[in-house]
Amino acid sequence: MNLLEIMRCSPVIPVIAIDDLSHAVPLARALVAGGIRVLEVTLRTQYGLAAIREIAEQVPEAILGVGTLTRHEDFAAARDAGAIFGVSPGLTKELIEGARSSGLPLLPGVMTPSEVMRAREAGFRQVKLFPAVPAGGVGMLNAIAGPLPDMLFCPTGGISQETAAQFLACKNVACVGGSWLTPKDALAAGDWARVTALAKAASALR
Repeated sequence: MNLLEIMRCSPVIPVIAIDDLSHAVPLARALVAGGIRVLEVTLRTQYGLAAIREIAEQVPEAILGVGTLTRHEDFAAARDAGAIFGVSPGLTKELIEGARSSGLPLLPGVMTPSEVMRAREAGFRQVKLFPAVPAGGVGMLNAIAGPLPDMLFCPTGGISQETAAQFLACKNVACVGGSWLTPKDALAAGDWARVTALAKAASALR
């Protein structure tokens, strides 16, 4: 499965930070039950790789990505844990090499037109606008569609259930990323039914 196919599987990719490893599998199952199969588990916490490993083993329906890739060595570790794509907050030579050497498809973060153009020069056609709202949001995406019509975006950062549809209406947006599907209080309470309900609402955005 290539990156474009992954991006088109779900209108929303939840950005997941696991603070308690025991939450990983039930959370993934709750999201999948709500129709959200593409999951981005970030390396922002100490449990990131372990969570990816457990979800990969126990929730085979999930299309599992690793987020917050910032170092070359993260790619192989994430791939070996079971991730099939990666997401980074930016793009550097080290990350380009990490993606190429590991074979892990990368959705790199960009914020400005120049960064989008540098990503295109490096061979990327799908990128993450991050942080989306501070970067200009829907206005930025519509403005950049003219000069760079071959670039497709997953805006992430500051997007909510209420604003997601505005981003998805942009012709150069394949999906959006967001953390609202996994509220911390729901995870702490083990309220997986609420997570599934949020996932169902997100699935209905397209």
